[in-house]
Amino acid sequence: MRWILSMVLAFFLNYALLESNVQAASSSPYSGFQVVQTTQPFNSFAEQLTAAIKKNKMGLVAQACANCGAKSIGVTIPGNRVFMIFRPDFAVRMLAASEAAGIEAPLRLYVTEQADGNAQLSYRLPSHTFGDYNVPELDKLGAELDVIIAQIVNDALK
Repeated sequence: MRWILSMVLAFFLNYALLESNVQAASSSPYSGFQVVQTTQPFNSFAEQLTAAIKKNKMGLVAQACANCGAKSIGVTIPGNRVFMIFRPDFAVRMLAASEAAGIEAPLRLYVTEQADGNAQLSYRLPSHTFGDYNVPELDKLGAELDVIIAQIVNDALK
């Protein structure tokens, strides 16, 4: 029953996001790829996203900052950061369901600075990431993570 409620909630949260300011990206080879155009400056949104990740009890495993690396060699590029998030309890469940799926963790949220200085967020729905494995327990995990990611995005956009 809880799994069904999670699926329904995930659907409605994702639908609400799609209706507000998320669009499917046509440039991705992956199903479930989402793009969120924000009205927040890149650095501000990156801070909001970090806070939203913490608020929703996900771990910020790592960050990759392409513009930081470019700056270290004297090159300036627009803001570009990958937030890698996951949680130990999800990792244990994921690996119990499929060791091969371990390559999918941590999940990635990609923030890029647009020409107007505002941030754009791109990510793949976890239900699609884990759905590729055709393992029922991973399907449940992906649905739960869809709900959490949707809440992170909503909180970051506030």
